[in-house]
Amino acid sequence: MKTSPAPKPTLAILGKRDLELGPFAFGEQQEPGPWANWRLRNDEDGTAWLLFDKKDSSANTLSEPVLTELNAVLDKLERDRPRGLVIRSGKPGGFVAGADIAQFEGVTDVAQLETLLRGGHEIFDRLDRLPLPTIAVIHGYCLGGGLELALACDHRLAVDSASFGFPEILLGLHPGLGGTFRLTRLINPVKAMTMMLTGRTERARAAKRLGIVDAVTQERHVRAAVRSAIAGDWKTTKQDLLGRLMNLGPTRGFLASRMRGEAEKKAPHKNYPAPYALIDLWEKHGGDAHAMQKAEISSFARLLVTDTAQNLVRVFFLRENLKGLADGKWGGKRIHVIGAGAMGGDIAAWCAWHGFVVSLADAKPEPIAGAVKRAAELYGKIGRDDRRKVRDALDRLIPDLKGEGVASADLIIEAVPEVLELKRKIFAGIEPKMKPEAMLATNTSSIPLEQLREGLPRPERLVGIHFFNPVSRMQLVEVVSHDQVAPDVLAAARSFLGRIDRLPAPVKSAPGFLVNRALTPYLLEALVMLDSGVAKESIDKAAMDFGMPMGPIELADEVGLDICLHVAEMLKGSLNREMPAAPQWLQDKVRKGELGKKSGKGLYVWKDGHAVKAHDAAPAPADAVDRMVLPMLDVCVTCLREGIVADEKIVDGAMIFATGFAPFRGGPMHYARSRGIAQIRDTLKQLAEKYGPRFQPDPGWDNLK
Repeated sequence: MKTSPAPKPTLAILGKRDLELGPFAFGEQQEPGPWANWRLRNDEDGTAWLLFDKKDSSANTLSEPVLTELNAVLDKLERDRPRGLVIRSGKPGGFVAGADIAQFEGVTDVAQLETLLRGGHEIFDRLDRLPLPTIAVIHGYCLGGGLELALACDHRLAVDSASFGFPEILLGLHPGLGGTFRLTRLINPVKAMTMMLTGRTERARAAKRLGIVDAVTQERHVRAAVRSAIAGDWKTTKQDLLGRLMNLGPTRGFLASRMRGEAEKKAPHKNYPAPYALIDLWEKHGGDAHAMQKAEISSFARLLVTDTAQNLVRVFFLRENLKGLADGKWGGKRIHVIGAGAMGGDIAAWCAWHGFVVSLADAKPEPIAGAVKRAAELYGKIGRDDRRKVRDALDRLIPDLKGEGVASADLIIEAVPEVLELKRKIFAGIEPKMKPEAMLATNTSSIPLEQLREGLPRPERLVGIHFFNPVSRMQLVEVVSHDQVAPDVLAAARSFLGRIDRLPAPVKSAPGFLVNRALTPYLLEALVMLDSGVAKESIDKAAMDFGMPMGPIELADEVGLDICLHVAEMLKGSLNREMPAAPQWLQDKVRKGELGKKSGKGLYVWKDGHAVKAHDAAPAPADAVDRMVLPMLDVCVTCLREGIVADEKIVDGAMIFATGFAPFRGGPMHYARSRGIAQIRDTLKQLAEKYGPRFQPDPGWDNLK
């Protein structure tokens, strides 16, 4: 007698499904066809399904060969006239990640670029004019050129996990395949411009509210939704009356002026021309799609050859280089964090958000309670409408007063104050309780691991994993090695960072490692200038005019004057390098508890989270920027010469993603090479003659080719 199979649990039936690919089976072996990157097949209803599955790539990106093939596909569709067309990605990760950025590197010929762009526009225009219903079905990411492809379709159907955005502004560009005129014509133009000017992504339901997509569904309902759209049951999205009024000339002029004012606050025109080019484009041509399309091509081509765009493209690849260092395998699931202060609590919260079960230990319950409260606030911001994800992350964050989580943890992260003996005492207490295969990580910002490992029976399991504050915003984390660490531990540490969406920068153990060591002379020189009577607002403005995200005085307050003083004193005592002494008044401030932002008063007075600044300070001295920035570059050269860091790409990536070093300059070493190695070295020598031996250039400059 046969027994019926056990029924599947409801959650298994309703859970994650393979992609609905119409006449194609998900995971189906690709048959040889006329195109390498596209597959076309009709379903039983006579609707054509066009699958984008870029060859030899984990993600779909647009390139000249891909678009040439799409043009050939459109030839066939115009001949065959199917009932409708569905465009879908065959990649599980998403729809289209945008253009192939590699094709942007090193371009210099504006006329050639314009010719290539016109060809791309003609192809998307053909798709737009197809005499049959067209629908883009989107899951995962839909970015840049991918969104422009979707906008050329009649309808857009989003699976509920989809996200949409135009990140081109982060590359010093704006959309270049029709996005500027199609999006401002489809939805409220101010919201369209905001999306393009910020590079912000919108989740599926937010995109539906904006009018970018026509419907949001789950994977199991895609086929039914497609049939409904092809049958003509969906109305074509049209811009509302307010949107049409905003696209009128006089209104555009007023709104464009306000946009420029907002853009100037975050991206000064002289350093970042792309936002202003985009605003100009809409202000001059927003009411005329044909004129705006023509101007978009010319504007994009001119932007792409600028130093800013080329340097920001370089920054994109610096990020990819760092991400590639986290591509190993590490199967850990449980993390134990010791120290529930600002750093430890936020590290624990970030790890729990990314799926780890995290026990958080501290000597007292109050810091743990504060950390959980901060976690809930963070999750409320980044979780948006996903209450279940917020709830699950909070469930994974476990208060642990007794430190019982050590025994089951795959990774233990120590994040207590920078006191050598305290850290050693903690290590001695937890090391016997650890699983043999567990990693022990320290979040020390400056103490060499050779000192921390003393007394450990298994020093090969100790690694530095140095986060920067605030943890939820700072992308870079230093992975600190020492001469006894096991290679698999370093690889696992980098892999762990990849799993929590962070960029690992491998550095060798040395006082201050790379980032703090390079940042300290920058901050100290600012304090020396402040001590000599230069206004703090003038110092900060000079640094920000150079391209730093905030000035060194404000940064010192953000970091905490106590931490700055500790790191400066530690480095001054342990490095064979001339460094200015911290002013006495700084030591007095720390002693009085005037620590900066966290205490409400430091070098600035802080109100509502912002430094109170005067606006009438005299300009800083002409050499102020060189006095602050060139010592930072000099330390980077020292770290390269000493082998603290392997190469210039890691130096540039680390300094950009940890300190915000002017991204449009491509990183400190790239800036040095652009300005001229000899010129930098000579300027340092001149500063040394004028201000003292702390500016004497490192001998490593002579070795740079």
